[in-house]
Amino acid sequence: MPPASPSPILRRRRLGTELRRLREAAGLTGDQVIERIGWASASKLSRLENGRSRPDPEDVRTLLDLYGADESLHDELLGITLEAGDMRGWLKNFPVMTQQQRSFAELEAGCAEISEYNPVLVPGLLQTAGYAGVRIVSARQVGNQAGDPEPTEDPETEVQARLARQSLLVREYDAPRYTAVIEEAALGHRAGPPEVLHEQLVQLCELAMLPNVTLHVLLREARVGDWYLPPTAFSLYRFADPLDPETVAIEGGFTDVMSTDAKTLNRYKVVFEWLCTAALPASDTLSWLIEATGRLTGTASPSTVAYGSATAPVQRRRQPGRLTDR
Repeated sequence: MPPASPSPILRRRRLGTELRRLREAAGLTGDQVIERIGWASASKLSRLENGRSRPDPEDVRTLLDLYGADESLHDELLGITLEAGDMRGWLKNFPVMTQQQRSFAELEAGCAEISEYNPVLVPGLLQTAGYAGVRIVSARQVGNQAGDPEPTEDPETEVQARLARQSLLVREYDAPRYTAVIEEAALGHRAGPPEVLHEQLVQLCELAMLPNVTLHVLLREARVGDWYLPPTAFSLYRFADPLDPETVAIEGGFTDVMSTDAKTLNRYKVVFEWLCTAALPASDTLSWLIEATGRLTGTASPSTVAYGSATAPVQRRRQPGRLTDR
């Protein structure tokens, strides 16, 4: 699989940030730009700078000329503009993709590093089809209240969309460094039937041996920091292009929040370091997963759900460095 390019949504955010920076450097207000260019809508510039609309290359070229961008930056931003408008081409990377899964796929594409924690679940990039199916169906039982619209996608389509995102962990070129802290409770008896849990544990054992994947199991009795209890799931994204802003996705039960604010990011980086310190080291985590798989072997029945990677296990290597140092 070739390297994944950043998603059009990420490119739009990058383009908007650069356009705002150039406008401010030129000493122009939004109203002054609109007046000089002659655009009919005052909100057009705002949508471009906030990454909320598909950019037109001619509009971007007009702005760059007005701001006096040099030739190299001019060419770079026009290239980003083309990537920002190619949503259809980018989605060809995925056999199936739903709106719910797209927001995460857009962040994951082009990542150099992903760090994830969930207080009750196995993170989505690690889930088997069976585990994902249980999660999706059980969540819909809560969400389908009187008056709510019917889900637009069937559970199987949602499962396949989630699995489509997972290919980035095993792609041949430029696979991101991936670290996850998994709560012991996420693999307990309340998480699903024995055969589903067994299958999930086997897949985690396989993934834990990939050179770019580091897994930590957080035991129930482990103390995090000064008795800190993380209240929500979150994911940290650092991109291959250093000028693309780092992002944190904070996952709630039925809504998600994404932020590039530096103070917010640093808080979650500190929490993630606490979690990694409190959890089992990577080598001990693999031993724990193997033992847990063995305990379930006698109770789990063979599953018909396809899962896992065809990639052969390779020697593990630890990734040095602290998130806050980077």
